[in-house]
Parts: sequence; structure tokens; C-alpha cells
Amino acid sequence: MSRMGVIFFSGDTLSKNMELQRQSLKPATWLSLGRYHISEEYGFLLRSPLKELPDEYRPWMEIANKLPHLIESHQLQAHVYKMPFLDCRFLKSHREQRLAHLVLAAITMGFIWQEGETQPQKVLPRTLAIPFVEVSRMLGLPPILVHSDLVLTNWTKRNPEGNLETIISFPGGESLRAFILVTVLVEKAAAPGIKALVQGVEAILQQSQDTLLQALQQLRLSIQDITRTLAQMHDYVDPDIFYTVIRIFLSGWKDNPAMPVGLVYEGVATEPLRYSGGSAAQSSVLQAFDEFLGIQHCMESVGFLQRMRDYMPPSHKAFLEDLHSSPSLRDYVLTSGAGCCLMAYNQCVDALVELRSYHINMVARYIISVAAKVRSGMLSHLSPHALEDRGTGGTAVMSFLKSIREKTVEAILHPCT
Repeated sequence: MSRMGVIFFSGDTLSKNMELQRQSLKPATWLSLGRYHISEEYGFLLRSPLKELPDEYRPWMEIANKLPHLIESHQLQAHVYKMPFLDCRFLKSHREQRLAHLVLAAITMGFIWQEGETQPQKVLPRTLAIPFVEVSRMLGLPPILVHSDLVLTNWTKRNPEGNLETIISFPGGESLRAFILVTVLVEKAAAPGIKALVQGVEAILQQSQDTLLQALQQLRLSIQDITRTLAQMHDYVDPDIFYTVIRIFLSGWKDNPAMPVGLVYEGVATEPLRYSGGSAAQSSVLQAFDEFLGIQHCMESVGFLQRMRDYMPPSHKAFLEDLHSSPSLRDYVLTSGAGCCLMAYNQCVDALVELRSYHINMVARYIISVAAKVRSGMLSHLSPHALEDRGTGGTAVMSFLKSIREKTVEAILHPCT
């Protein structure tokens, strides 16, 4: 498409670029969801994601559409080395850029991990690295597969009845498909709760206890719906397949012993760059709930959660920051003397504790228990060990999640006497 250029681009430069995009999103009106590219119906999900890129990018789509086969047959790396150099000049719309980021991110993860964690690729070829970083700069996202790619952009309606399908996939068959689509449904279940946050902030500003009570009741129902939706993972996602097949393709090159120095993006930077793998903390949903409810986590957890915001679309990160700057719900509930609002607040916190407990149980089933089976030799499949008790984002997952839950429990309010 064009001559292959060389872009020297450091991780610090990328962070500054994302921050500039975020600063440009300061709201003219208080917490209008549309301004943050958030939908009342779909929440943080991208509405009507594209399934195809412009014809100029057919070489990318041809690889991406065959990704599971190419990885399983150990042919993906050879195809990537033969890729023509394509720049991003024909990606005109936001949806085209989001699909391109998903496509290039998925190809990157497959390329790096095709041969497993013992033989990861240390250099991303320039034909992949340069356009990936270019579209990442356009979107204010890091050049790695993020939650915004795998979930928010990676869904389509298969028919008018609304049956869902993924756009891009990895090895893992039906378990991988279900892992993605159940998470899509979780994001959809959160949409009424996100709308309730905005209504709650407006209620505090207007000193309307009735409106606040309605918002808190809707938030509780949304959190409970998320928990029920998450339970579908147990029905459709096989723990052994998740741990031994799927998980590695969500792993990054920061805080990962399999890639301790990071990844060289050829033609982009002279030194390796380090980025975290996928993490539930990259979803804006629970961070938004925490901000509205005023739940304060310990310093170590806050550091990780704040870093994960750099892996979110800048508009979603801006929403979280503006929620943080909004009037304190906890202070209003305590000082208003409205016992019904205090009770409704505590019910929201209880629902969030229940959701986080359920998440801990899921991690125990899908990571901790399977890791123990691998260590005991019960699983003969060649399984990844580098992150055996850690999340794909690089955290010590159980201690992190239990700390998050503990601080949520501590947020319960008691009436002033």
C-alpha cells in the first residue's frame, strides 16, 4: 500500500498520547453518557461493531479470519512474515480503527504465543508492529490485546433474533467463544447500572432523595444481573480448556516470567516495550461502580487499577475520572438523614460483595484448581506455568481479588448516632 516506514515510538510517548486524548474529553455538560461514547442500551460496548475492514486491508482480515487454524497448525508466524506492509491511512471511521486494533492485536497474540510460553517470539515484525502502533495511537490504546478489543469490539448479532457471535477468535472452540460472549453479556447487563450512576449524581446535585433512591435500586438490580449472567461461564466454559489453551493468548509481556524483558516492536522502538495482558480490571464497569459508591481500595490495588485505566478507551477512562470528581454519594447519604437511601446504598455494596465473591470462586475454579491439577500431573496437556497462580494481567490474582472484596465489605455504612 505504501513504502514501509520506520516509527520510533516509546512507551512514554504512547502514554502521553493517550493522556492528551483523555484531556480533550472534559465534559461541557455533567456526565452525559453520549459524550463518553457510552450507550444507555449497551453500556461500554461498542454499538454495532464492524465485521470487515476496507478492501485495502484484506491481507489482515484473511489471516485474522483463519486465526485458530493457523495457530493450531503452527502456520501463523510464516503468514505474518509474508504480510505486506500496510499503513492506516484508509481507516477513516472510529469503528474501522477499533476493528483494525482488534485484528492486529489478535494476530499479534497468536504470533507471540503460537509455540507456547516456552518459545515466545521476542520481536514483532515491522509489517505488523508499525501499523499496530499507528492505529493504537489513533485510538489512545496500547499495542496489545485489551478488554476493549476482545469483548467490547468483538461481537455481532448473528441473526435478527439477537443471537451473538464473535468476530475474531483464538484456539479454544466453544469454550473460547462462550468466554468472550458471556463477558459481552456481562457488559450489557451493566448498562442499566451505568445509567443509574449518572442519574444518581444528578440526584445528589439536585438534592432529590426520591431520584437517588430509584438510582440506587436500579444499580443494585444491575449488579445482581451481572452476577447471574457471569454464572453462565460455568455452563459453557471448560476450566481445563480455559487454563491450558485459551489463557496464554490473553497473556502480555509485563510482569510475565515467560517474557521478562518485554517485546521488541520492530521499526517502532529500539528497546523492548512491556504491556500487561488482558484483565477484568480493564473493564470500566466495576471501577465505575467503585467510584460512584466511594469504595476505597488499598494502595497496591489502587496502583494496579489505575494502571489498567490506561488500557481502556480514553473516553471511558475520562468517565471514571469525572465520576471520581463528582459529589460524594457516601457523604450525602450519611448527612441527608434519609434512612431509605442508606439502606439502598448498603444493598448496592452487598450486591457488589456478592459479585466479587462469585468472581473469586470462578478464579479458584478456572485458574487455581487447574494449576494444581497441572502440578500434580493430572493434566497431560502441555500447560503454561509462568502465570500459573497469576491473572493474565500479571497480578497475584487471589490476594488481589480478596483485598478488593475486603475493602468493599468495609464500605458498608452505619447510621450516625
